[in-house]
Amino acid sequence: MSASPADQGGTPDPQKHRGHDAPRLTESPLVRSAGRAYFPLAFVARLPFAMMVVGVLTLVVAERGSVTLGGLNSAAAGIGTALAGPLLGAAVDRFGQRRVLVPVGLLNAALLGAFPFVVAGTAPDVAVLALSVLIGASAPQVGPLSRTRLVALIGRTIAPNRREKVLSGTMAYESAADETVFIVGPFLVGLLASAIAPWVAIAGAAVLTFVFVTAFALHPTGRVDPDPEKAPQAPAPARELVRFPLLTVVVGTLGVGLFFGATLTSLTGFLAQDGTGDRAGLLYGVMGIGSAVLALGAAALPARFTLRARWRTFGSLLLAAAIGYACARSVGGLVLALAVLGLGIGPTLVTLYSLAARLSPAGRSATTMTMLGSAVIVGQALASAGTGVVVDSLGVTAALAAPALAAALVVAAGLAHRAPAPRPAAPARELVDALSRYRDPLPSPSSVIGS
Repeated sequence: MSASPADQGGTPDPQKHRGHDAPRLTESPLVRSAGRAYFPLAFVARLPFAMMVVGVLTLVVAERGSVTLGGLNSAAAGIGTALAGPLLGAAVDRFGQRRVLVPVGLLNAALLGAFPFVVAGTAPDVAVLALSVLIGASAPQVGPLSRTRLVALIGRTIAPNRREKVLSGTMAYESAADETVFIVGPFLVGLLASAIAPWVAIAGAAVLTFVFVTAFALHPTGRVDPDPEKAPQAPAPARELVRFPLLTVVVGTLGVGLFFGATLTSLTGFLAQDGTGDRAGLLYGVMGIGSAVLALGAAALPARFTLRARWRTFGSLLLAAAIGYACARSVGGLVLALAVLGLGIGPTLVTLYSLAARLSPAGRSATTMTMLGSAVIVGQALASAGTGVVVDSLGVTAALAAPALAAALVVAAGLAHRAPAPRPAAPARELVDALSRYRDPLPSPSSVIGS
């Protein structure tokens, strides 16, 4: 059967799209397929995941008076994510996003809603830790699943000769969205904690999960029904997920998560010296300015500036800025260092997700992306716990060096990374071609991302 005009990246047939007016020429097939509301919906639905670790840390410290206990609860949430995240991704690959996201999201909303009552009550610390594990285990990873949806749509709506370019732009947008959310999330936690009360941030995350994660799960892009016109392709063996090139990307992403957790916790410890620790989320937001701008701009970098070279370049910038952060001894110095750190972290995260998209085994896209999402949140949680212990036992000055250690891991993973043996087709094109067997569930709606 011949491909439709929409499948070739041209103007869709208005009759095919259920009576909708023909799209304007400036619209992109990718957003025509996703729908105009998809991108803001997917952005807001990510916020609870980014608020989880910081919200748990802030609430436990405020209610139980221990930075160490707060860090341990953050780590417990990260352990839950580490254990369940890839399993949820595998379940999505097998059963589809809706069947997994709806019950998991509702469970997570309920657990988040119960957490402030448990922390403020007489429950022992071990019960609080157990609840933190369950919160992490049930956390819906909207970012990785959004990438999976968009990659599948690229395979259905973008002409083959333009798929790699659109994939690069899409990964840049998605990474910028993740990076922005991981800045905005702690910022919201800090704002709500300082303006109202620490429990409000967790309660807000519960409401956002109930409303927006459910809406994301039920969005038409969540229907990834097999296309009967194309033969289904068996997923690659699970051992493909532990190949060295992909593992180095996961380790690099873990380093990014460690960086996030170490930076926020050390900043909190520094500000707590004069009783303003609840402002940490506000100052942390400074890092998001340059980060989001450069993350979005990463798609415009020339192809000859390879992903591996970008990883090493921007990772090195991150390390240099983290060393400056470790040497800062005033709020002004820390803010300046945070601004420079944003210039390194945004493009680094874009690069890591772009490499993961290229290296993802066939039929394992959701699993691959959730591995990276889990690595970020696990790193953030572990660094929050470890840095909290350092603050309490060795002092703030020692804790300020923790982000530099995390950045060093990012650089080391980049130096160790080696591209896999070349394949007959470009890896990015293979990925979108493999996922194009899924039917586009929507009439086809305009893109800010990559026509």
